[in-house]
Amino acid sequence: MLTKEKISEYEKKLKQGKTELLVKIGKYSEVEDFGNDVDHLEEEANESESFANRMSIAQTMKERVNEIDMALNRIHLGTYGACENCGKEISEEVLSLVPESNLCSQCKSK
Repeated sequence: MLTKEKISEYEKKLKQGKTELLVKIGKYSEVEDFGNDVDHLEEEANESESFANRMSIAQTMKERVNEIDMALNRIHLGTYGACENCGKEISEEVLSLVPESNLCSQCKSK
């Protein structure tokens, strides 16, 4: 069973991770200035691909922020550290690697 101190550590880690992700999301969501030279279609394609890649990365980070928010909510509700699928305790090994985890290693592997 997780102690209050351990849960507090995970909460701090989650909040710090969320802050870092929000900064990165801001940077990846900024529109790049590719200039206004439109004389090469290949260059435009590369710029479009770069923009799509940046938006994809930002979206993945937003999803992780959502997972962190849900973990913080579980802390608030007192259910943090319990697998949402089987109800068993999530190992500290898993939580130390992915503190927003909502599944134990057995349920994750299914």
